[in-house]
Amino acid sequence: MEAFAQVNQGFLAFSALFFLLSLVNIGKSLNSNEDYAFFFVLINIFVLFFYMKSDYALLILIFTFFSVLFFIFAILKDFYAIAYLDELTGLPGRRALREEFLKLGDNYSIAMLDIDFFKKFNDKYGHDVGDQVLKMVAGMMERTEGGARVYRYGGEEFTILFPGKNAREAYPFLEELRKRIASRPFIIRNDKGRKKKDGKGIKTREEVRITVSIGVAGKTSNAESPEDVIKRADKALYRAKKKGRNCVKF
Repeated sequence: MEAFAQVNQGFLAFSALFFLLSLVNIGKSLNSNEDYAFFFVLINIFVLFFYMKSDYALLILIFTFFSVLFFIFAILKDFYAIAYLDELTGLPGRRALREEFLKLGDNYSIAMLDIDFFKKFNDKYGHDVGDQVLKMVAGMMERTEGGARVYRYGGEEFTILFPGKNAREAYPFLEELRKRIASRPFIIRNDKGRKKKDGKGIKTREEVRITVSIGVAGKTSNAESPEDVIKRADKALYRAKKKGRNCVKF
């Protein structure tokens, strides 16, 4: 009986440890909308609850086992986010795009999207506001139809992949995306506005329009690699900028 009590105490300590770890982890999960930490906490609460009621050693073992699984899942998910997801926008990054290239068939198109005059925008309003623009554009890109897969390529540049569609078939979805971004006002609130007599600032509100330029290219031969298609999409993006920006070009 004494040995059994020691085993129970060990399970309690083990469960309590994972309960504390889950409390630490849930703060991070609330920022990234990951539900695993919520279930992780609930499981440990059940463990402690049943232990305090009576000596359910087997039940404690089962719940603790699942707590460990959730904890491992949480760690793996964090590792995936660090390796594959862009921290600012939450979109898959260039590494994820490279891995997606390995799964592509013979029919696909790639679009390169660039936010117009983004450097000037950053210089005028600051990087914090620029980050908000990047997140807004990324969020709108995620709603692109046609089976589009969206990635942040770097800086103000994004990549949109259309498996199973050539450039002509992808064009209407890209044009619809361009129009949605151009028609949505972006509000900048400035607390450092003009001064009142008492020296306090008056909040000002400025509405600006964000536009994007897009270049799209599709695979044209079996010998062509996704990297080759991206280069042609980049050239198409350059043509879009030369044409005055805020347009989609092949």
